[in-house]
Amino acid sequence: MTGDRHDAPEGAAGRPPSLGLRAARLAIRARSDITLVLIDALVTAGAYAAMLVLRFDGAVPPEFWDRFPLFVVLAMAIHLAGNWMLGLYRRIWRHAGVEEARGVLLAGGLATALLLASQLLGPQTMPLSVVALGGSAATVLVGFLRFQSRLFAFQRSGRDQSGLRVAVLGAGDSAASVVREMQRNRADGLSPVVVLDDDPHKRDRSLLGVPVVGSIDELPEVAQRFELHQALLAVASADTALVRRAADAAEAADLPLKVLPGVKDLIRGRVSVRDARELRIEDLLGRQQVSTDLGSVRDLLVGRRVLVTGGGGSIGAEIARQVVACDPAAVVLLDHDETHLHDVASGLEGPVVQVLADIRDARRVAELFDRHRPELVFHAAAHKHVPLLEDHPREAIENNVFGTVNVVQAARRAGVDRLVFISTDKAVRPASVMGASKRIGEQVVLTMSPPGARYTVVRFGNVLGSRGSVIPTFARQIAAGGPVTVTDPRMTRFFMSTEEAVQLVLQAAALADAGGVYMLEMGESVDILGLAHRMIRLSGYEVGTEIPIRITGVRPGEKLVEELCNPEERVQPTAHASIVRVLPPPLTREELDARLRRLDEMLGLGREPEAADALLRLAGQNDVADLSAAGDTLDLAALERSGSWSRSTT
Repeated sequence: MTGDRHDAPEGAAGRPPSLGLRAARLAIRARSDITLVLIDALVTAGAYAAMLVLRFDGAVPPEFWDRFPLFVVLAMAIHLAGNWMLGLYRRIWRHAGVEEARGVLLAGGLATALLLASQLLGPQTMPLSVVALGGSAATVLVGFLRFQSRLFAFQRSGRDQSGLRVAVLGAGDSAASVVREMQRNRADGLSPVVVLDDDPHKRDRSLLGVPVVGSIDELPEVAQRFELHQALLAVASADTALVRRAADAAEAADLPLKVLPGVKDLIRGRVSVRDARELRIEDLLGRQQVSTDLGSVRDLLVGRRVLVTGGGGSIGAEIARQVVACDPAAVVLLDHDETHLHDVASGLEGPVVQVLADIRDARRVAELFDRHRPELVFHAAAHKHVPLLEDHPREAIENNVFGTVNVVQAARRAGVDRLVFISTDKAVRPASVMGASKRIGEQVVLTMSPPGARYTVVRFGNVLGSRGSVIPTFARQIAAGGPVTVTDPRMTRFFMSTEEAVQLVLQAAALADAGGVYMLEMGESVDILGLAHRMIRLSGYEVGTEIPIRITGVRPGEKLVEELCNPEERVQPTAHASIVRVLPPPLTREELDARLRRLDEMLGLGREPEAADALLRLAGQNDVADLSAAGDTLDLAALERSGSWSRSTT
């Protein structure tokens, strides 16, 4: 149903219209079509008559006037038949577009060609120039009659600049689409006044009647000259650098800025002004969109059984969403938090299995692997909050270290060929319990992987919007009226969207032919104090006066600057420009076992502070000569054979 009144059902009960009513409707439509046919016939006759007069400068020889009535009847018949064949009748021309214009041209061209052929193949009753020019003129007039409402409406809309006066940033296809939509839909209250584009060749031209007056950086001056109310960044593929420039220019012009989402985010596949949204901080922290080899990722996942640990977390949930889209045989989500697990699973469509379990329970993990027989494992389960884990090192060691041991051992016994461990930049020269536990987790995956298997570590920085990260924390503080707390004005961090991080994780999994550590290219690090300033301004507040910023001091375990690889690690490029392979110094199985024994001994004795110190030291050293004092308190080989993992503290 289109919403027009003539499409509504007849009668209170929606009964079909009566025969008399249908006949009346047909008569109305026929009368409208007959009127248009008569007008087409008249303009066609007039066009050929005018061309005949012009051909002879007004002095038409009598023999041509004698032949003209028969010719013009033939011409009208052919033109009207062509119009009917190309569907130029029974259309709603108020909404006509390119398809209708193409029909007008084809109908006129076909009629003119047939008339020329009749003159060439039969007796020539009219000069060929009259036939050709008359047919062209008739086509133009027929088209003008149908598009005149659109043409005059466009001219009126170009002069009508009521409502919010908008500067459109960009002069490409997306800009043309939103300008046209604003001009058509005045009820939306948006009026495109000027266009700004960085291409100097577009300066002093116009886009659908809207003048291109300068570059995006000139927005502050243009805003004053044209009394603008709003700016719209109409570049659907805008990279972060362009978004930042547009945001800076809009801020200097004191204008609210709206942006079009990326093409991949547009549900309808076309750009609309209704898709424009407020600028978000993620738009300013994202990077140039990376390309992903979807074919290789799909080949990796299609028809396979995939297990995701930590499936209720931010990364695990996004892994599950992207994996489900690749038609796996099954996706097993494992998490110890029933609420998060249920919420994620309920939003997925596909062969999803929920498993409520804790990776610290070795026997339970082994049973799950035996039951579900995964072929590919994404190990994302981890405790990650740095200051909290400084006070609870036992939880970090048991979950991030020994939980990883449980997963890797279960994967080995189940014959899993490919495992991906989600790591962090905090594992590089770790200064925190969390970072050190992830560093030991990396060593567990690399050292305990079966021969020939592809057990991989993927390392990246902070994820935008994940639970507990700085951006939602700042947003809550701003919503509460402040203050916004920053630990140190020198603090910087790497950021990446959850979706992009997982895309690259899957791509790294597809690239990994022989395991190893893969590092995602994180772009430029972000100044956290500058991030706080911009988030406050984007929320419409003044920094300091309306929303204060308070420096609280570096928290335990925090580093001012994060790194993505150790100085002693070698870096190699891969087939993907945004992924590199990192070659850490090798660690033998004996060295790893000694480190795990030391940690287990400290926990067994209840000496958490000593366990935290040992964790940090073990995560940062490559030799284990001084570990012999730990003794053989734990027989790792025997535990592997038995299929369980236990410590004296249990």
